[in-house]
Parts: sequence; structure tokens; C-alpha cells
Amino acid sequence: MASLRTLSTKLALVSSVIVSVNAVAIPEPTAVPDSVEVRAPVVTPAAIRFDGSHSYMYDRRNIISDIASGADNFLHSLGSVIGQDLPSYVISGVPNFFQNFPTGDQVKSSLGIKDEDLDAAPTEVLNIPPYANWTGDAWNVRFHGNVYKTPNISQEKVDDLANVFLIDTDIKDLPPNEQAQARNLTKSIFIVQQGDQNVSFHLEPAPSQGSSGEPGGGGAITPPGGSQNITFPYETTDLGDFDAFVKIQNVSGGGLLSPDQTDSVQRLNVYTNGTLTGNATAFLVPPEGITFISDIDDILRVTKIYQPKEGLLNSFARPFTQWMNMPDIYANWSKTLPNSTHFHYLTTTPEQATRLYMDFIYKTYPGGSFDTRPLNFSDVSATLSIRQYLLTKIFETFPKRKFVLIADTSNSDIMKDYPTLAHDFPEQVQCIFLRNTSATDEEDKFPYDTSKFEGLNNKSYMFFKVPDDLSGLDIANGQCLNESIPQNVTFGIQDEVLGIHGAGGKLEGSATVSFVVALAVAVFFTL
Repeated sequence: MASLRTLSTKLALVSSVIVSVNAVAIPEPTAVPDSVEVRAPVVTPAAIRFDGSHSYMYDRRNIISDIASGADNFLHSLGSVIGQDLPSYVISGVPNFFQNFPTGDQVKSSLGIKDEDLDAAPTEVLNIPPYANWTGDAWNVRFHGNVYKTPNISQEKVDDLANVFLIDTDIKDLPPNEQAQARNLTKSIFIVQQGDQNVSFHLEPAPSQGSSGEPGGGGAITPPGGSQNITFPYETTDLGDFDAFVKIQNVSGGGLLSPDQTDSVQRLNVYTNGTLTGNATAFLVPPEGITFISDIDDILRVTKIYQPKEGLLNSFARPFTQWMNMPDIYANWSKTLPNSTHFHYLTTTPEQATRLYMDFIYKTYPGGSFDTRPLNFSDVSATLSIRQYLLTKIFETFPKRKFVLIADTSNSDIMKDYPTLAHDFPEQVQCIFLRNTSATDEEDKFPYDTSKFEGLNNKSYMFFKVPDDLSGLDIANGQCLNESIPQNVTFGIQDEVLGIHGAGGKLEGSATVSFVVALAVAVFFTL
């Protein structure tokens, strides 16, 4: 009864908020901000701090500065948005089944294994494709990833663990290819991270990377040389993570090219010594040019994060599927924009689940660097903070580059972080492109908040419905708006499916019922 009373109270409060709102007019374009002094490129600090002899995590308070108090692993309050609690997976854009993965001793305890059971298991490395910047005399590569071992467990046990993640589905009822993917992902979750490990790499020129429609992949070039061995200067953290910029040698005589010699992105293959699992490609990014930073779920692939059962199956078992013809849009950008163009993919999915993401991207989209959520950012609050942290990090690493930010409206933190970056770095944000999921998918009944876009030049961002809306834009010269696509931005709470038109907009007809039903679903998932 208490839960029902809580639900009734929440629904009543939301209904009262909706009924009381009024329409807000769309303002004229605001003036372009004054020029801001360009900063010198820096090697920005990692989320993991090292002092040469020890490696340990920053106190989260150094990173989490704007998360509402009282947030926990299940709820994060929208606060000033609608004053009600929604499920964490809606707020963060990360499925709730991708929260709180077990690590280290938790894995050993759940599997009933001991340290000696892992002695014979090979050490493996998740090597996340890095970017590198130039700081005046050398390239600095941001090596980051995780060192771990995979326990030897029976298929029966794997199936039992996989079924924990499935809603109203048994793994044995899935098609064979989906069973295989679910088992592989389950095994990648139940790994034991290896702390206090030394990591070393071999670098050599990369002939290709990614599926951009061009042989080179991603528009980057292969340097004439640069083969070398690198020892990472710090041991891994207790959770097996490593993350730091490391200066590499230019290797005289046909080696790596400096920005004075080429304005193209250069590729280096990175092989982790001692394992076949730690291969990646590093992208040496020149100081100037355009960097596309893209989210992945529901913008590059079909996830349906707003439908828990579908979102889980699409992430856990079903083969990753591109969203409409979005790969064609990226391939065109890769082929038509200058070779200084850089693609960067950022997902706050935990490290353990990101191999599927990276494999999908490099088979479908231009090759590029990658960011994921390190293991020391495990709860919802940290998830929200790490996206902002990683975005700010790459902006500060490349202060002279222009950035094109791409995502969808189902991520509440993106709806805050992207416009905030445009306010904080007005000379660096070239365009913001956001797929309006509520305008194209009637199953998305969660509103989104456009209030942070107020004060920005309304020709610097676009809410679009289908990939073709992005065709024909002159991005290099700052054309971000397809004038034929209605925007209807009201700087408040919006949802086209439900008829919510801004914090002051009226909720028409059956939209009130639809919104209450949507919120009821959200609350039920958190009771």
C-alpha cells in the first residue's frame, strides 16, 4: 500500500506540473559570442592519478561537482526539470542492466573461485583506441584500458549468469547467434581485473582502420614510419585500469610527421605485448581541424534505451544494428571533409561491455578514437560526471580544434552537457546535432529538456528526425541548420509524441494520459 500511495502521489504531482504550464515563444537568433583567447595545447590529467610509485583513483569529489544530492544507483532526480524521479537508465542513457557490474573479489565470490584458480589463465588487455596531441616537440598518446583475467567457467554457469540480465527470456530460447553473443558478453562481464600490473606496447604504422567508404578508413593517413616500443610508466590501479598520456618518439628518418609536415590525422597500430587481445589503433590528431564526437546508442545503432526489455535484448543478445542510413552520412563526411578531420566515439557503457561497441563501430563507421567509462566510475552519479569529464578533457587537449557534437534526446545528461560545452567553449563548438527520438519513435515517452540551449545561436544546433536531414550541410564553414527541418525549441520540457511543448507549453488532449502512463512505467521500474 505504501508503494501505491507513493506512486499516486508522484503521478498527481506530475499531472499538476503539466496542467499548469503555458506556451513560450521561440526567440530570435542570439549574437555570436565574442572571440575567446585560444589556449595552448596541454596534456590533460587522467581520471586516474599516478605519482610514479603508486596508482590510485582521484577522490570522486574532484570530478563529481554538479550531481544532485541523494542520487543513488537506482534514481537520479531531475530536480528543476520536472521535480520527479525517473529511472537511472533514462537519465544517464546507459541501460540499468549496464550498471553495477561485479569486479575483482565480487566476481571471484559469485563464481566460487580463488586466486590460485586464475594462475593458469592468460592475462588479457582491453586496449581502447587512443588519440594523441602535439605539444610542441612530440606526439603524446593517451594510452588507456584495462588488464584482466577471464575465469574458466562452464557453459551452464554462463547461461545461469546470462539469464540474470534477460527480462522474461531464457537464453536457451534465443536463436543460436544471439545465444553466442549473450554468452560472450556475460563472460566479458565476469572477469577479474588485475592490479599492480606493468603494460607495454609495440607501435607501427597502420595501413587502415574503420569502415569509412575509403581504403584508409576515417580519412586518416599512414605515416612513413614510427615503429617503436613503449613501456607505460605506471602500474595498473587496483581495478586494472591504466590511463595517461605518454610521449612517443618521432623516430628520425622517415618516421612520424609533425603538424608542420602534414595537417592529416595519422594512424598507428598499438599492440599490447604479451597478449593477442590488446590491439588497437592510435590516432595522431593535428592541432587544428574538425573533430566529430559521437554518442553511440540510439544515434549510430538501434538500442531503444527507453524500452528496457528491447534495450536489453538489443544490447545483450541481438547483433548491433545501424540506425537507418547513418553510416552513409558518416562515410560522406569522411570522404568530403579534409584529412585533418577526426572521429571520436564516446560511450558511458562500462569497459567490460565495450568490445562489442568498438567492433560494431569499426565495421560500420569511420575509424576513430574511443572513450568508455572506467571501472572507478561505477554508479549513476559517476556515470553522469564521467561523460562531462571526458568531453571537457578532449576539448582542453585540442584547444584550436572545432567540435561537432552528435547524440540523441533520450540522454538527459547529453542534453545538459552539449549546450554547456557550447557556452563554456564558444569558439570550439562548431555544431550540435541531436536526433529527436520522441519525434520519430512513438515508444519514447520520456520528455527531454532544452533549457540549456537558451542563449546559444539557434543556427549552431539542429534537432533532426532522420539521417538525411544532415545531408548537404557545409559543416566546415559552420552550416549546422537544415532550414527545411522545423525546430520548435522552447527551452523547457518537450516531447513531441506526448504533445509537451516546453516548460510553459500546454499538454494537449490525451497527451496528459500518455505522459502519466510513461511516468508510471518509470516509477514501477524503481519501486
